[in-house]
Amino acid sequence: MKKMISLSLAGLLCGVSVASLAGDPVAYPQGYRNWLHVKSMLIQPGHALENPFQGLHHVYANKQAEKGLKEGKYEDGAVLVFDLLQYQEKDKAIAEGERKLVGVMVKDAKKYAKTGGWGFEGFAGNSKTERLTNDGGVSCFNCHASEKKTDYVFSQYRP
Repeated sequence: MKKMISLSLAGLLCGVSVASLAGDPVAYPQGYRNWLHVKSMLIQPGHALENPFQGLHHVYANKQAEKGLKEGKYEDGAVLVFDLLQYQEKDKAIAEGERKLVGVMVKDAKKYAKTGGWGFEGFAGNSKTERLTNDGGVSCFNCHASEKKTDYVFSQYRP
């Protein structure tokens, strides 16, 4: 799964670079599962994003990103995480399976000016070091460009 991934989910993120366009890699988001859970969604076979995003998606926001979700504008330091898991269906229930990847968006207007002020990264499976793409965030940003009105973020706050 070392192919280039452009993590675009109808909610948020794209996987990205070994190093950002400014030369600084996006860090693995420690403790993100304790952040605000923004939403979950399931992409099933037949969906336009099935390859590579088929699975159960959970989106998390740190405190700065939570504020951005509520206000519509994100300050530097905002981090959004897209946790993509395989899923199993059994007895009319859908349950989480193995992690496929962790996608990350980090707001830093100066550092990531060429990608809308956001740095993007994708980490393979449960790895905190194996990065999935190497294009400086361009492929992810190209997908997120359609969301300029919401500062390039797909997910919205739901009280």
